[in-house]
Amino acid sequence: MKRKELGDAGEKLAGDFLKKKGYKIRETNFRCREGEIDIIAQKKDCLVFIEVRTKTSSSFGSPEESVTSVKKGKIIASALTYLNSHKDLPESWRIDFIAVELDQKGKATRLELIENAVS
Repeated sequence: MKRKELGDAGEKLAGDFLKKKGYKIRETNFRCREGEIDIIAQKKDCLVFIEVRTKTSSSFGSPEESVTSVKKGKIIASALTYLNSHKDLPESWRIDFIAVELDQKGKATRLELIENAVS
């Protein structure tokens, strides 16, 4: 599976996972000058910016370990850009990660939501 296909598969699984947990997906793949946010969702009165990390092997660490401090900074900057460019948003917001691990056939072996992953 190519890198883009892997990421797309992980984001689809993450979106379905979030919907089952009661999240409303507002937008996917929000791009701005600062970076990209994979999923922007809402849970009750909280806006949630979600970074999805998908891996098929733990050779280079877990999905959540692959998020560098530089990437975290870009996610925060992108979230602030979104907040400043959209109206009628909830006051509270947070940044979560979803770790997705797939087997060699593309079947999910792990889906984990990590709330408040960046503060």
